[in-house]
Amino acid sequence: MRRLAPLVLALAAAGAAAFALWPEPRVAGLSTAATLPAVRAATTRTAALDDSTFAALIEGMSEQGRYFDTDNLISNESSYLHVMGALRERGVEGGAYIGVGPDQNFSYMGAIRPRIAFIVDIRRDNLLQHLFFKTLFELAPTRIEYVAYLFGRTPPRDPPEWTDRPLDRLIAWIDETPADADYVAGLRSAVLDHAGTLGVPLTADDLATIARIHATFTNAGPDLRYSSHGRAPRPSYPTYRQLLFAADRDGNRANFLTSEDDYAFLRAMQQNNLVIPVVGDFAGPHALRTIGEYVRNAGLSVSAFYLSNVEFYLWQDGLFDRFANNVATLPLDDRTTMIRSLFGRIYDHPQSLPGFNSTQLVQDMAGFVASFQAGRYETYADLIYRQ
Repeated sequence: MRRLAPLVLALAAAGAAAFALWPEPRVAGLSTAATLPAVRAATTRTAALDDSTFAALIEGMSEQGRYFDTDNLISNESSYLHVMGALRERGVEGGAYIGVGPDQNFSYMGAIRPRIAFIVDIRRDNLLQHLFFKTLFELAPTRIEYVAYLFGRTPPRDPPEWTDRPLDRLIAWIDETPADADYVAGLRSAVLDHAGTLGVPLTADDLATIARIHATFTNAGPDLRYSSHGRAPRPSYPTYRQLLFAADRDGNRANFLTSEDDYAFLRAMQQNNLVIPVVGDFAGPHALRTIGEYVRNAGLSVSAFYLSNVEFYLWQDGLFDRFANNVATLPLDDRTTMIRSLFGRIYDHPQSLPGFNSTQLVQDMAGFVASFQAGRYETYADLIYRQ
């Protein structure tokens, strides 16, 4: 693990001892004993990537960034955890995870336990936000330290004693603990310093964006809400607090910060450079196809592809066929699952639940490819209702 930013240790001296108490977690179940040398080498790379390889993959897989009219710092999908039961029933696990957007991906990853993950978004700001999250994971051995750094609070003096406490208590502690301006300033410097050690070249503008992202979380706290540029916030959009406490269809909370075990798994992935943010268009000529080639060379298949509602915009822009052809190039197995989001203000759906502004749908990806190639998707409604 790379050296921790010294300023964080100086600002939270009590937390420094906790860093020493927590052993470095590694990703379990990564075997490098493949029979074919090429597969063995690729699988070894998925076990742990060095910083230079991590940076090279980001650069080599990325396309030119483009504008989208939302900040997307948090999800606007109140139903995002409703698919957890379906993922379990389908046996979706391991493999390579592909997703879009901010940290709702971590909750899916905590459940699926992929061996490697790629977060693809058309906005470079999303890549920078994931480097910010990566920095927090690397600096924070426990959930309480993660949420403290995320919201600009000085961590408690005894982080290991918080590992068995429910998420409600962690967030209540955030609510009860005021942010100290001097500490926040020092923490922000430490975050930016650590981001600079990740191996990814960052410009002054990039660092300013990371600082802005951190300031937004610090200033708004758990009541941060998704927002769009030039449009009034929608009251139906959930706050970050609501996303943290969201549950699956059986009422079980499943955000990645609910479980210390999920957090430790995700932290190990981040430390091993196995969560790779990519700037890319789902309908673009390069990003998805390059990811698919890398996953195939590693001897893996895609386990899950979280799309949010990107397909809606691809239909609007006449780009859906390009996207579907990209999906057809990905390495699949009989459990590979697509996770998509549907917003009720556009379409009603039998799986929609009262009180939620969105609906999560799952589909077998091989079935999606077969239906597309058979010409069954003539409209967006066909895609939603003919799964």
